[in-house]
Amino acid sequence: MIIPQIIINFIIELYPMITQEEKEFLEENGYLNLGVLLSESEVKSINARIEELKEIEGENAGKELIESKYIRHPKEEGADRLADLVNKGEIFDIFYTHPKVLEGIETVLSKEFKLSSLNYRAAKPGMGLQKLHVDWGNTVVDSNYKVCNSIWLLDNFTMENGSTRIVPKSHKFKLLPDQALQNPFEEHPNEIRIMGRAGSVFIFNSHIWHGGTINYTKTDRRSIHSYFCSRDQPQQINQLKYITKNTAHRIGKKGRYVLDV
Repeated sequence: MIIPQIIINFIIELYPMITQEEKEFLEENGYLNLGVLLSESEVKSINARIEELKEIEGENAGKELIESKYIRHPKEEGADRLADLVNKGEIFDIFYTHPKVLEGIETVLSKEFKLSSLNYRAAKPGMGLQKLHVDWGNTVVDSNYKVCNSIWLLDNFTMENGSTRIVPKSHKFKLLPDQALQNPFEEHPNEIRIMGRAGSVFIFNSHIWHGGTINYTKTDRRSIHSYFCSRDQPQQINQLKYITKNTAHRIGKKGRYVLDV
């Protein structure tokens, strides 16, 4: 039996998909494992579409990042990038409309948030190391957070293939990594790795210290980031500028609100 979407939405409203304990963990530690939200077949289809886009866009892949004045490092040596996935297929809608993800984002940013960008990143073999950084220009006061990220694993994330590292509770620190560390590229004594099977999703407060690590395997380590910001902040990718009629019609009122279009 197929359950109508209106009933699913009603159930979600009655029974929050993230427990109070999980919300408290996210607030205290700055990250949360949401578990597996994509099936194996969905991961396979998404990766296939990614390969199509890489072939179609070629050297122009990720050009929307270059055009944005709100992304500090639009080009990253050693990583493949794609941007503006919002308008590149219905298959990507789930990345910014999944109710469990949105509930997690709301835990960090309150109800007044929007999608900032939806991008693909793959750490190439032997590459992918990033310094510990935050996705905001300064520390925050009174937990007034402005940005929050969700990372969707399109491959198994392991210690060997460049999985993302984070320093738990560092979103509460009074200093930024560049201010506190002699070498932000070095391993931090308190860092942990985001690891899990393909299809898993992690949320992390983007004020937390984080960064990619070296991919020591012979294959790409693939992921998609649905990155959110508070509604008073500019989006990394101006969704109104890029939105297509097909996308706007397809995603409905709720989706347009998340995109702020």
